[in-house]
Amino acid sequence: MNILKQTLLVITTLLATLIVTTLQVQAETNTKKVLMVVSGNGQGEEKPGYEFDEFSKAYSVFKDNGITVDIASPKGGQVEADKYDPSKSYNAKVLIDEAIMAKLNNTLATSTIDAKAYDAVFVVGGKGAMFDLPKDKALQSVIAQIYQQQGSVAAVCHGPAALVNVKLKDGSYLVANKAINSFTNQEEKLFGQKWINDFDFMLEDKLSERGANFQSSEIMLSHVAIDGRLITGQNPTSTVDVATALVKSLGLTPVKVAVELEDKTMAVVAKFIAGDKSALETLANNQAQYHIPLVGMYGFYFLKIADTTLDFEQSLALMLVAQKAINSPNLDMTIAKTQSKLGQAANAKATLNQLITAKPDFKPAQDMLKTL
Repeated sequence: MNILKQTLLVITTLLATLIVTTLQVQAETNTKKVLMVVSGNGQGEEKPGYEFDEFSKAYSVFKDNGITVDIASPKGGQVEADKYDPSKSYNAKVLIDEAIMAKLNNTLATSTIDAKAYDAVFVVGGKGAMFDLPKDKALQSVIAQIYQQQGSVAAVCHGPAALVNVKLKDGSYLVANKAINSFTNQEEKLFGQKWINDFDFMLEDKLSERGANFQSSEIMLSHVAIDGRLITGQNPTSTVDVATALVKSLGLTPVKVAVELEDKTMAVVAKFIAGDKSALETLANNQAQYHIPLVGMYGFYFLKIADTTLDFEQSLALMLVAQKAINSPNLDMTIAKTQSKLGQAANAKATLNQLITAKPDFKPAQDMLKTL
């Protein structure tokens, strides 16, 4: 029996080593090449650009899987991202990557791209994508060619704006009759107020108009629509999942990557919104392991679109988990109002009294307390 156990242990160890080695060799030797596309519209506060967070997360997935990346924009040259936090780990890692930053600071013009050189295209989001990418005929041609040569096409957040005018050889729209995903109308109205009136169209509406089968999840939760070699993601939270799906579509087995704190947190929030009550306990009891203020802010924005009792209850629960971490009178007032709306008068009074104890002169709390 001991000999048998030892033999099984040796075989198991050898198999584990073989799997790890195979993945490492795959990442080091594959010859896949992806064209990443970014908007060139960015111009400080005057015009929106691309999302660096989305670029860095997607690029890191490709790099970790040994995929070669080129970067293109409609006019080529240097492009400007919207404001972002360079200290975030995933951004910092890319910012010190001299090779990719050189490409990003001198992007290829889409008119110079030879589609035959690429196995896939990945379109990065950002509000800027709504302005220049749908009008770029050269980009439309590149995307169509890559797709028709059995390559993969992926886009995230506002990136699918690049797909709305892409037609195939038979004259049909690329997105027609396919499962599609993008930043939704609801997300746009909540988070895109600065530029929404300057858009030529609402992205969700335009994709549906082109015959796409639009699908989505709740606001800012990861959602990836996969229809054969066409892969689209709803929002920034979806970026890593979209990039990973693209890697799989190229016939590769993705290497395991570390999950960023924000994405890890939002994944648990998604479970709670889907009905898993234990997910809330996970967040409440392990606060050091998650981005708790993000949990509270999600509850705050989810409240803005709440239309059922369950929506209000879930919004309240998420805000309560983060109440101490955020420590904001405005959040406390929102919590009290939600408690009152749900018929929890005693809880609302307790929230207001706690706020008044901390801020005796806070008049909104005093006024609301008088109404309860």
